[in-house]
Amino acid sequence: MVRPIGILMVCLGNICRSPTAEGVLRARLDAAGLSERVRVDSAGTGDSHLGQAPDPRAIACAAGHGIDISGLRARRLAAEDFDAFDLVLCADRTILHEARIRKPRTSHAQVELLLEWAGLGKKDVPDPYYGTARDFEHAFRLVDAAAQGILERVRQGRL
Repeated sequence: MVRPIGILMVCLGNICRSPTAEGVLRARLDAAGLSERVRVDSAGTGDSHLGQAPDPRAIACAAGHGIDISGLRARRLAAEDFDAFDLVLCADRTILHEARIRKPRTSHAQVELLLEWAGLGKKDVPDPYYGTARDFEHAFRLVDAAAQGILERVRQGRL
């Protein structure tokens, strides 16, 4: 069996955007019968929420789309992640900059913006943490579109 490609979703606290992206991508891969080909996880560059479940608003938003992210727990991006994952996909340019600084020189992981890598342009996924349910829904739609782009790459064998 071929080793699955590893994709790590990264945001600041690992309680809003990145666990949502992890859950959405897993759900889309499962629905397409492709979950064996991709290993998905998420992490944050910050450490203020370590061990915590995703934000209740992120859980509710994902659940409204039939995706359960309640069992995920926040963890911090580690140096080992750059060897364990092939792609480190960042929610915004600040996170991208931070992840690139942390990437060991010997790592072959690609560190990219989530939306750009998924074909949606050089855009950030806005952090909904200080927003409303509408902001969580907007972030969900963006990461779902990114997940669809990643899914297409997997289907086409471009990963």
